[in-house]
Amino acid sequence: MVIDFYLDARSGLSPYQQLVQQVRHALRLGLLREGDRLPTVKDVVARLAINPNTVLKAYRELEHEGLVAPRPGVGTFVTRTLTDSTLAAHGPLRKDLRRWLAKARLAGLDDESIEALFMTTFRAAAQEDIA
Repeated sequence: MVIDFYLDARSGLSPYQQLVQQVRHALRLGLLREGDRLPTVKDVVARLAINPNTVLKAYRELEHEGLVAPRPGVGTFVTRTLTDSTLAAHGPLRKDLRRWLAKARLAGLDDESIEALFMTTFRAAAQEDIA
C-alpha cells in the first residue's frame, strides 16, 4: 500500500480533512506519485472503522483539486503531484529534524509537548516573516 492512513483524535481536524491532508502531504513529500493508486474506500473503512461517506468525501475533494481521478471498477489514482524543486532539500532537513526530535526526547518531552513546542515556534516564526 502506497499510503497508510491514520486518524488522530487530537488533531482538531475532521476525519475526512485528515485523509485529505495526509494525501496532500504525501504528494508534497514525493511519497505518492502520478499513477499511484489510493487505498480503496472499502480498505480505508475496514482499517479505520469510519463511514464510507467520509472516505468518499475526502476522495471527492482531492478529485475536485485535480490531484486524483477515479477509474470506475479499478480505483482512485494520483493524477498530479505537489512536489517541487525543494524536494532535494527534504532529506538533509529530515535528518536534522530527526536529530532535534531525539534531543527533545532526551530532554524529557513527550509527543504532545514536542508537537506543541514545534507548532508554537513554527507559528511564531511565520508571524515574524509576515511582520
